[in-house]
Amino acid sequence: MRKRITMGLLVLALASAARPAPEGKWEQLFNGKNLDGWEHVGPGSMTVENGLIRTHGGMGLLWYTKGKIENSVIRVVFKTDKPNSNSGVYIRIPEKPTEPWMPVNKGYEVQIDNSDDDYHCTGVLYSLTKAAARPQKPPGMWNTMDITLDGPRTAITLNGVVVTDYTEGRPVPPKKEKWEPDRGLRPNEGYIGLQNHSDDGIVFFKEVAVRKLSH
Repeated sequence: MRKRITMGLLVLALASAARPAPEGKWEQLFNGKNLDGWEHVGPGSMTVENGLIRTHGGMGLLWYTKGKIENSVIRVVFKTDKPNSNSGVYIRIPEKPTEPWMPVNKGYEVQIDNSDDDYHCTGVLYSLTKAAARPQKPPGMWNTMDITLDGPRTAITLNGVVVTDYTEGRPVPPKKEKWEPDRGLRPNEGYIGLQNHSDDGIVFFKEVAVRKLSH
């Protein structure tokens, strides 16, 4: 009898060990009221209007100041006011930014712009990866972008559809324009931010959240 109980406990222990740890809860980085925990650098600005972050002019960057992010899913819920509204979500920024171009060249910009080609459209690493799909909704409708940072891997879904799945070191196209990012490896952890690109098209954000991966 004791042997059966011992074996049963062993089976339960092995099953528990094999079961993946639960993923963390979503942590809201934007409180819906103000920009506490965020700081703006560069031209233009961001404001909070009716519970939403709104872009103004640019090119500038609103970055999250409370620490670097790694091995997590970043969720950004946004909408545009016209087809060519332009913004972006910066990830893997290695240092606290004091101007908007270091994040471009040392981190990655996950593009928001539904009007450009497949290397410069919503959900790609700007000019580095080609979109596997283009599932952005029309202006005025909310889009949910999930950016998974898993060590050197960056996977991006838009409205539940995979757009990008990239691992550090894979080949990328050469830099063609001066405003495109410098090529090179990015760190596994970094600061994040939201871009305000110009007044020719406004982007609104209603949620910026992060959830730690289970490992």
